[in-house]
Parts: sequence; C-alpha cells; structure tokens
Amino acid sequence: MTNLTITLDEAIVKKARVRAIHEGTSVSAKVREFLAAYAQEGEAQQAAAQAFIAAARRSQANRDGARWSREDAYDRPYPGQSGGGA
Repeated sequence: MTNLTITLDEAIVKKARVRAIHEGTSVSAKVREFLAAYAQEGEAQQAAAQAFIAAARRSQANRDGARWSREDAYDRPYPGQSGGGA
C-alpha cells in the first residue's frame, strides 16, 4: 500500500468521519473505494463496450440483412399519439 497525503477542509473531514462511522467504515476506506473505482472506470466501460459489440456480432436478429432508412424511423406514431409522422 502507498500513503497519500491530501489537504481538505476540516469541516468536510469531520462530516465525512461522522458519516463513515454511521456506515461502519472509515474515511480512508471510502477514499480507497472511490479511487479504485475512479481508476478502473474507463476499463470497465471499455470492457462493456467490447462485450456489447461481440454480442451484436454473434446476434442472429438480422440474419437477412435488412436495412433501415431514416424515413423508416419516422414511419410510426410516437408513444401516446395516434397517426404517423411528426
């Protein structure tokens, strides 16, 4: 483990300590959790995007190769409206 020194407003630290005690943890543990999630956020998003793309490539939903046009998107009523178009 590495030590990290930061400067914070004393009132914020006091409030954080009280909240951490109520949650059965410590401010250090909360900072550690936050930094771990912060550091890995981009990796998790990239992994999710790659998994989505892989699933889309494996999908058999459009095996006939249907194509949609912009007009097709507007060729139906909006939810809660009758009729078509804008």
